Amino acid sequence: MTASHYLRPTGFVDTPVGFDGQVARLAGGLVWHSAYELTVVEDGRIASRRLVPVAEADTLPDAVQPVRAALAAPRPPLLLGERTIRFDQPQVAAILNVTPDSFSDGGAHAGDPEAAASAGVMAAAAGAAIVDVGGESTRPGAEPVWEGDEIARVVPVIELLARAGVAVSVDTRNGAVMAAALHAGAVIVNDVSALLGDDRALGTVIGAGCPVVLMHAGDPRDLHHRALGPHPLFDVFDWLAARVAAVEAAGIPKARIMVDPGIGFGKTLADNLAILNGLALLHGIGCPLFLGASRKRMIGALSNEAPADQRLGGSVALALKGVEQGAQIIRAHDVAETVQALRVWRGLRDQALSAVF
Repeated sequence: MTASHYLRPTGFVDTPVGFDGQVARLAGGLVWHSAYELTVVEDGRIASRRLVPVAEADTLPDAVQPVRAALAAPRPPLLLGERTIRFDQPQVAAILNVTPDSFSDGGAHAGDPEAAASAGVMAAAAGAAIVDVGGESTRPGAEPVWEGDEIARVVPVIELLARAGVAVSVDTRNGAVMAAALHAGAVIVNDVSALLGDDRALGTVIGAGCPVVLMHAGDPRDLHHRALGPHPLFDVFDWLAARVAAVEAAGIPKARIMVDPGIGFGKTLADNLAILNGLALLHGIGCPLFLGASRKRMIGALSNEAPADQRLGGSVALALKGVEQGAQIIRAHDVAETVQALRVWRGLRDQALSAVF
């Protein structure tokens, strides 16, 4: 009989003040929790589940003590040349699509690098720490894009943004596009296929020495193929943990790896909700958590089939759900609104830290 142990922070509190020894800080951020949910899965079935107070954490099984340490460890900042991105408070990554068939904006910036770059600069001015530039739609049913076309779409925009001092990530699964984007000034690779979609991708990132976002999805050839079992949260944790270990062993330092649960990729509505409800579990991998739920189909499914451009409220709700569980980077279309929501959240947190009620 095989058993797997999962440790999820829970019992979140507004402040650690006055609770010495009773709460633990999550990943060096602005979130504290008072308990762990310990789940044991044997042969695919949940054998036991119990709550363990933080004050009794030393009694947890030896198998989860390394995970407990990973949950608490501060995440090192990203050092991106002259720019540093810290993870002790949540950050926003602005989505900038330069595709003609994006599900979210209908190709608003396709074919116009100057307008796209201007939108990216405005997003940075609104508070985005990163601008994430993508030249291939990954919506269900989207046609694959030849890498030459993808390069032609993203490189001029990245060059303009980098020249303006914006920290740029490139959203691609193609190694040649990664190389061209990094040469043009991108400083992060965000790969929906977790460096599995192209044999050149891993070596490109290793050679560049840049940070990378590894996302959970379906088959790299079919990102929307569902391959999850009855416990989607644990499946995502196991897959990402194994992928991080493999990429680290190949030569990418763990301090340069971020993970994304891939909301909307190869998952049902129920899967997405379960993952978001249990998101804090993923901090046990020991990497910053990158959450992209903005304007996703699940919001429409829960709100009378609202179209993509009418999902702001749901997007902000999911962003706040993420940061309440310690997510370090929120990937968003509506940057100003998301930044405002996070600033209000930060104000509430700062007040709580003063312990004045």
